[in-house]
Amino acid sequence: MNTLKQFRFDKDISFREGPQSPLDEVQKRSFTGLEYFPENPALRFELFLERYAKPETLILATSTGDEREYLRVGEIQFDVLGTMCSLDVLEDDYGFFIPFVDATAPAETYGGGRYLEPTEIRSDILYVDFNLAYNPYCAYNHKWSCPLPPASNRLSVRIEAGEKNFPTD
Repeated sequence: MNTLKQFRFDKDISFREGPQSPLDEVQKRSFTGLEYFPENPALRFELFLERYAKPETLILATSTGDEREYLRVGEIQFDVLGTMCSLDVLEDDYGFFIPFVDATAPAETYGGGRYLEPTEIRSDILYVDFNLAYNPYCAYNHKWSCPLPPASNRLSVRIEAGEKNFPTD
């Protein structure tokens, strides 16, 4: 089993059995696993983080009407099937954070957006793997409050990688 398949397998077990699962007990009983796009190596990047000279505080609305504060530290640029894209990179106490919405939403992916947590592999070089894009916990049930992507992180292209919609009916 490759690393991505193992990651997905482990996540399914955590959702079904883990105490930190976003699923309620009824959902856990019928849970058969999350749905994903097939692994897409073309959406795995090492990208330069173009840091802003003056990072600014960004307040994101959440799915429940609350607000969360982040620091907008810079942007990344990348190519998806010939289309240049850019996303703002945010940071908080937990590290880098990229909430985004793409053209697969809401038909195939969560309409409220998906998340990435890139890692810095060298100074200002981020490893960004869209195969690891995941739904926020509010995609599974409404008791969770999740930050919504800023307008700057809405892509017109399809990001056919990572987690798909979770059936909520």
